[in-house]
Amino acid sequence: MNKPGKQDKQASMDLAESARQTKWQHPSFTAELFKGSFRWDLIHPYPAQSDTDKAIGDAVLVELEKCLKTHINPEAVDKSGVLPETALDALKAGGYFGMKIPKAYGGMGLSITNYVRAMELVASWCGSTAVWLSAHQSIGVPQPLKEFGNDAQKEKYLPRLAAGAVSAFSLTEPDVGSDPARMGTTATPIDDGNYYIINGQKLWTTNGPAAELLVVMAETPPKLVHGKEKKQITAFIVEAPTPGLSVLHECEFMGIRAIRNGWMEFKDVKVPKENIIGNLGDGLKIALATLNVGRLTIPVISAGTGKVCLSYCQDWIKQRVQWGQSIGKHQAVANLVNDIATHTFAIDAMSFLTCSLIENETADVRLEAAIAKYFGSERAWDIVDKTMQIRGGRGFETADSLRKRNEPGIPIERVMRDTRINRIIEGTSEIMHLFIAREAMDLHIKTVFALSNPAISISKKIGIVLKAGLFYSLWYPKLWLPSWSIFSIKHLNQRNLSQLHYISRTSKRLARSLFHTMVRFGPKLEYQQAILAHYVDIGTQLFAMAATLSKAESILHNHQNPKTIQALTTAFCHQSRKEIEQHFRAVRTAEPQEKKVASEALMNADLDWLMNDIIRFETTDTPIN
Repeated sequence: MNKPGKQDKQASMDLAESARQTKWQHPSFTAELFKGSFRWDLIHPYPAQSDTDKAIGDAVLVELEKCLKTHINPEAVDKSGVLPETALDALKAGGYFGMKIPKAYGGMGLSITNYVRAMELVASWCGSTAVWLSAHQSIGVPQPLKEFGNDAQKEKYLPRLAAGAVSAFSLTEPDVGSDPARMGTTATPIDDGNYYIINGQKLWTTNGPAAELLVVMAETPPKLVHGKEKKQITAFIVEAPTPGLSVLHECEFMGIRAIRNGWMEFKDVKVPKENIIGNLGDGLKIALATLNVGRLTIPVISAGTGKVCLSYCQDWIKQRVQWGQSIGKHQAVANLVNDIATHTFAIDAMSFLTCSLIENETADVRLEAAIAKYFGSERAWDIVDKTMQIRGGRGFETADSLRKRNEPGIPIERVMRDTRINRIIEGTSEIMHLFIAREAMDLHIKTVFALSNPAISISKKIGIVLKAGLFYSLWYPKLWLPSWSIFSIKHLNQRNLSQLHYISRTSKRLARSLFHTMVRFGPKLEYQQAILAHYVDIGTQLFAMAATLSKAESILHNHQNPKTIQALTTAFCHQSRKEIEQHFRAVRTAEPQEKKVASEALMNADLDWLMNDIIRFETTDTPIN
């Protein structure tokens, strides 16, 4: 019999597995990379925004910029921790709370590309304002309602949401982060199932304290599947204010200080069954689908962060003179600027490529969206850090303080504080690693991992072995064949064309190495998170290289300075290849067992000797008044 811990883990895995999208309706560029196939045709030509759609977006951005500059002072918002009601009213009047909502329901009906362009603009001005708008329509009620709601729900709620009724998404709980199997919030049916009573607490509900409508995930009674109970999580629309719904605490943060984020309590909150989104038990599936699309806002905002940082550096590296020349001519600073520019270009290419693939419905982008979020948020943090390094003490100083000494009020320290959250929200980088690894391994999980299931009969296992043997006997030898791809390239120079051949070769090497690792560890591979993370990073870099090359090819023909595009692309690919080779070396070297010692020692109070000569934090400490 399994230990309780193992049972809990298996229950969590089973629930997560049942919620994921099992079928790949369309090909995935990155999934193919992990299989050893470089499908350049899926991302080239780079899907350009149509002239008509771009004109619509351009017009929206012009008016949005006017609204932001007229009604929002980002420094004052950050300092006070409050986005003024006048600003919210202006955003609502402009229709910016309904950008993603169809025109038929009173919204702007913007394309995904135009919506994220608008969010990039907002975030470049004020991070807090971007979160208000994004939490409302990227993951709040509008997104799941559009995808899974029925006509009656859409007619009832979407016009209100488009007009500015603020919405929120409630999933996380005080003791539950990325493990929904431990969810404690319940929804109990009453009156023959016509109503549900919700009880529980939710933590870090962005927009929650100000929301009129919330999507709340709660556990409903289990259903029987093959004689066993299966946990069900269901999505409910909850209107506020309503009896039993309260804000226990408004959270305060390091950055994005003017958001409204709360610890919410649901105490006997009565909700009609008509407020269920989708079907009973669809909640986690809805949450994952919502995040797949909703998290695309983060990499686009990350690209915007890079663009803003470039603008902060532009005059400074030219005008600041040290040792007889502009600091931009010193190699150390030039290298930092190179990283900022190349990573900004790569994030931008990945993000808008993924948005276009979603809109064109030509590819499955669950991997691409997750990778763009992971890569974008990680590199944006590095970009801001390097920008601060270039600015030195002026980067660490607040914009308000700089202005008081008659210097340009460049708010790098605020941008740094606002940017840090992106590596945490909508899936931490560590969770993104696990999610991407699971999807990347889907081919092998479907083919052979069922053998580890004790519930499967011997005869079925024999069938699985025979089928797997046939598949791998045909698939594996192809991974050793040379890549003879011919790419329809007109503008990339020879050095950048060679990068495409590198991606083609390396995708096969990635698939081989991943297969060898799977054979080595078998079902225990799930415990090798460090090794899987290296494979994820290899796939991430290959996707970033391919997206960058595709975008470069698309803009070279009419760019005023093609040498700059070629150089940025070459520099990015050169650095990516170095990182990829480092990851391949790492997977060949087993993680030393000693790396586990520190964590165990800390939990067992065996590192007390190291924490000497400090004032130790104690959970019983009370704040000093």
